[in-house]
Amino acid sequence: MKSTYIVGEIGQNHNGSVDIAKLIVDLVSRPVREEFFNIELRPMDAVKMTKRDLNEELADSQMNRPYDSPHSFGRTYGEHRAFLELTDEQHFEVYKHAKSLGLDFVETLCSKGCLSLLRLFTPDRLKVASRDLTNLPLLTAMAETKIPIILSLGMAGKRELDEALEVITRYHDDIAILHCVSQYPTHPDNLNLRRITYLKQHYGQYRIGFSDHTIGIAAPVVAVGMGAEIIEKHVTIDRHMKGTDQQGSLGPDGVNRMIRDIRIAERWLGGEALGIEPAVSAAKVKLERSIASARTLHRGETITEADIHLLSPGDGIKWRERGRVVGHTVLKEIPRNEIIYPDLIR
Repeated sequence: MKSTYIVGEIGQNHNGSVDIAKLIVDLVSRPVREEFFNIELRPMDAVKMTKRDLNEELADSQMNRPYDSPHSFGRTYGEHRAFLELTDEQHFEVYKHAKSLGLDFVETLCSKGCLSLLRLFTPDRLKVASRDLTNLPLLTAMAETKIPIILSLGMAGKRELDEALEVITRYHDDIAILHCVSQYPTHPDNLNLRRITYLKQHYGQYRIGFSDHTIGIAAPVVAVGMGAEIIEKHVTIDRHMKGTDQQGSLGPDGVNRMIRDIRIAERWLGGEALGIEPAVSAAKVKLERSIASARTLHRGETITEADIHLLSPGDGIKWRERGRVVGHTVLKEIPRNEIIYPDLIR
């Protein structure tokens, strides 16, 4: 059974608070259980945070524009972004908390200046946001670290992907590619999950996954069925909190259900070879058909094909083996509609 690498994206859902970020980490690390079969399931594998350098973020006119929104944390968009930005040291604090709970830590770096946090710790993976797939200087700086890289294709096509890969593979090829649509939330008609199949066919030397912005948990499960090896989904402790990404994220119950369904889907996939599962043996005996008497068969009679039909249970002679019955002699009276077992004939 292949295990899907599931990443819980914190993004800006921490609302500028290390404590909230840690609570989301706690949520992601919770054990998950399938109740009916009492199966303990593996929780998420990693959490992801995003680091921005506001000096390399937006044009001054955009940073200074008024930001009048119920989700605003500042008078201007720049003030809003500054409120939501955690320091390198705070990212390190969340990183240590995640590692203490056995989780990997993924970091999205949005500019070369953000690499400063690598002085404090080394994330397990670096993520390139969709918007930065064409930011080739940033890709070069990230690739030089030799840390495994995840690319998201939400705003990119084949040309942009190939150019990004050409830059990164100068340094290493530990790369994952995530199908993604940068529409929040993503309209069902725009998701195009078959692109996962395309990526596996044409970029199969890399790990292929799916970064999901749809409503609900069905799309990640379908993606796993199509071969996605990595799933990324926004998570939060409360979908009603202030913040632009909160409503489109999974809350505690949604996180639990998504992990449960993905881990169960991994088991569903099983193997390709046709065969009879041991678990269905009892049902097979109970429900399959065996050759039975269509009338009362008396001792000494020779059985013809007109004398037999099929009834359950399935522990007797099968129709394909009817030559073991037809033309044989009855040793002991067999009532109508009873299975004809081998010891009743010769």
